[in-house]
Amino acid sequence: MPAIISAGLASLPFTVTQDEIRQYVKRLFASSVPHIERLLPVFANGGIQSRSFVQPLEWYEKRHGFSEKNELYIDRAVHYGCEAIQKCLSNEAFLSRPINYEEVEAIFYISTTGLATPSIEARIMNQLPFSPHTKRVPIWGLGCAGGAAGLARAYEYCLAFPKAKVLVVAAEFCSLTFQPHDTGKSNLIGTSLFADGVACLCVAGDEAVDNVPRPHIVDVQSVLMPHSEEVMGWNIQDDGWFVVFSKDIPSLVRSWLKPNVEAFLQRNGLATQDLRHLIAHPGGKKVIEAYQEALMMDESKTNVSFEILRRFGNMSSATVYFVLEQFMQQPIPKGDYGLMMALGPGFSAELILLCWE
Repeated sequence: MPAIISAGLASLPFTVTQDEIRQYVKRLFASSVPHIERLLPVFANGGIQSRSFVQPLEWYEKRHGFSEKNELYIDRAVHYGCEAIQKCLSNEAFLSRPINYEEVEAIFYISTTGLATPSIEARIMNQLPFSPHTKRVPIWGLGCAGGAAGLARAYEYCLAFPKAKVLVVAAEFCSLTFQPHDTGKSNLIGTSLFADGVACLCVAGDEAVDNVPRPHIVDVQSVLMPHSEEVMGWNIQDDGWFVVFSKDIPSLVRSWLKPNVEAFLQRNGLATQDLRHLIAHPGGKKVIEAYQEALMMDESKTNVSFEILRRFGNMSSATVYFVLEQFMQQPIPKGDYGLMMALGPGFSAELILLCWE
């Protein structure tokens, strides 16, 4: 079974407390949003204490055109993508020796908050000494589910090529999608929740894995809910990205996700009670609570997801890598099963069954 052998997280330059953002939003929307005070509790009730951004808070007050924001996206994705890769390939917490750039056969690049052609991983390859024959697999548009989906595609690559080592880089700058003149409730909820983050994982095939206990990928599954495009996503307009965020997501976790998770586990001879660890994308406080209820798990299974949400907010596709990195630092017993799970536009779910071996 292919295994996740290392992880690297980029450190973004501007960390802001949730209360600072609440005060900022109150001042920015006071004259345009009636009863703004009634809406502000969303900032205090979401379980978030701080978030990181690529620009200082005052930058977001002014209207920036799509092209300006996208150029900033490209520049920051390359910069922090390089940082996350360098940390991943040399992380002494997970590796007995650094991984050479020439050992990397492929780079899967995951994002939904900006556009680039040539794609970001090509620009990164011009900054770091990868082989010019490194395969490039950019994956765009999967939103919060993209991190888990990219890891699943890397797993499938390593099944086909068991000697391979590949990287999965998730880079999201949700703050660049903020619309200071959008007074809709979805924009306000998104502003209370989303953040920026960049992370990298290294996945190795069976013949490239050492004997150190690591999370091995047992099975993966993608699930699409038909005709559910309006649940989650972006509307892309002249001014950039406008968030689509349904209030029904927690109820969908309970009604739609639960049977799909149970069927996925059953085909691997498991049930929810066999899971010792839940590596869940923290889409928000209510979403995590819905995971607990749907899968009949106590709070101990979601502590790590809540902690990442508290410290970093929702960084879209990159967030689940932050959660996984915390699990990888724990002394997890051999044979323990874990489920990685993320939801995204479509409406869709990505499921990954892990076993520590």
